[in-house]
Amino acid sequence: MFETISVTTDARGVATLTLDRAEKHNAMSARMIAELTQAAAQLGADDTVRVVVLTGAGKSFCAGGDLGWMQDQMAADSETRFAEARKLAEMLQALNTMPRPLIGAIQGNAFGGGVGLTAVCDVAIGLDSVKMALTETRLGLIPATIGPYVIARMGEARARRVFMSARMFDAAEAVELGLLAKTVPATELDDAVEAEVQPYLSCAPGAVASAKELIRELGPKIDDAVIDQTIRALVDRWETDEAKEGISAFFEKRKPVWKS
Repeated sequence: MFETISVTTDARGVATLTLDRAEKHNAMSARMIAELTQAAAQLGADDTVRVVVLTGAGKSFCAGGDLGWMQDQMAADSETRFAEARKLAEMLQALNTMPRPLIGAIQGNAFGGGVGLTAVCDVAIGLDSVKMALTETRLGLIPATIGPYVIARMGEARARRVFMSARMFDAAEAVELGLLAKTVPATELDDAVEAEVQPYLSCAPGAVASAKELIRELGPKIDDAVIDQTIRALVDRWETDEAKEGISAFFEKRKPVWKS
């Protein structure tokens, strides 16, 4: 059914949604974006599902946007760019508003959009070896469509520390920034995630869904207007000379002109 992700559900109604492009460090292609949107809709509509665990296959959680996908956007016309940016934004919102608790089991590094996927989780537990970075500005881009979720999770003051600089930070700082709730050794990740799952199995599913909806209504607004703003910001960036230089430099394995 799916090519880039896998979904399994146990007898308790605990679904595991796995990013399954290990050979590509689970970078988000157009196909993965579409499949994540579809999976969020299906899991959210399935009354037998009580909790969803989001994780990745292999050594990386998610390396961000697939560079081939981004290269395609550089060559596309404006209408296509808008359509693809909207698909990305709608995928993030689908996960963010899914009426099921979403628990992140961050088993590897997360960069760019991978940080965004971490931010849409209701709680995320990471390995103590995890590295993270919002890498977009290295490529002449900006963390646009993931921005509302990252800022909602970190708060503006903490986001300013990492949102623009593209610097890498470790698991301990990810906890300090609010992205991760806690970190554990690899041998303890399953147990730590299970500790987050268990309480929900004693809660009324409808009440959990309503409580999650209320949190989103009371928290920072991420509505159609905000999403449209992020789409415009991303498309505008794709059309700059800096973005063209950054993507070209990456594929040509050279330094972009701004890197000393």
